[in-house]
Amino acid sequence: MAKALLALTLWLSVSFSVLAAAPQKKQPSWAELTQEQQQILAPLATDWDKLNAQRKRKWLGIAKQYPKMAPDQQAKAQRNMRPWAKLTPEERRAARERYKKLQKLPPDKRQSLRQQWEEYQRLPEDQRRQLKAAGKAPKPAPISRAKPSASAPASMPTPLPAK
Repeated sequence: MAKALLALTLWLSVSFSVLAAAPQKKQPSWAELTQEQQQILAPLATDWDKLNAQRKRKWLGIAKQYPKMAPDQQAKAQRNMRPWAKLTPEERRAARERYKKLQKLPPDKRQSLRQQWEEYQRLPEDQRRQLKAAGKAPKPAPISRAKPSASAPASMPTPLPAK
């Protein structure tokens, strides 16, 4: 019995060490992306090779879903990818945190905040600058994932929450 247990333990440890040593699938560099992926992910071109494997997988998943999206959703995804790509890692983290907090709010409160943000966005630039300087400008609405659903188009840009 002890020999069997020892053999099992040895087999498990070897198995797990082999799995642990197995290299993670290397994510492609920008040059290795297909032309279609590069076109879809164009706003990320300058930062692509600096992204970690997890982020690349997320963006590649979005690129895979992109052809299934309605044209207006595709345009929105592209439009919202640009500002997201320009955020610093700290700004992205803060946006993800705001997004998580917003998701916990009741739907009516979320709608109210979205409406306030849209009203703020419609203000003339000089008025927005004044509000911002006075510290009264609303925080930007977090960016939400563009979903390829024909019935419910995405309403805001796409943050990619860390898994």
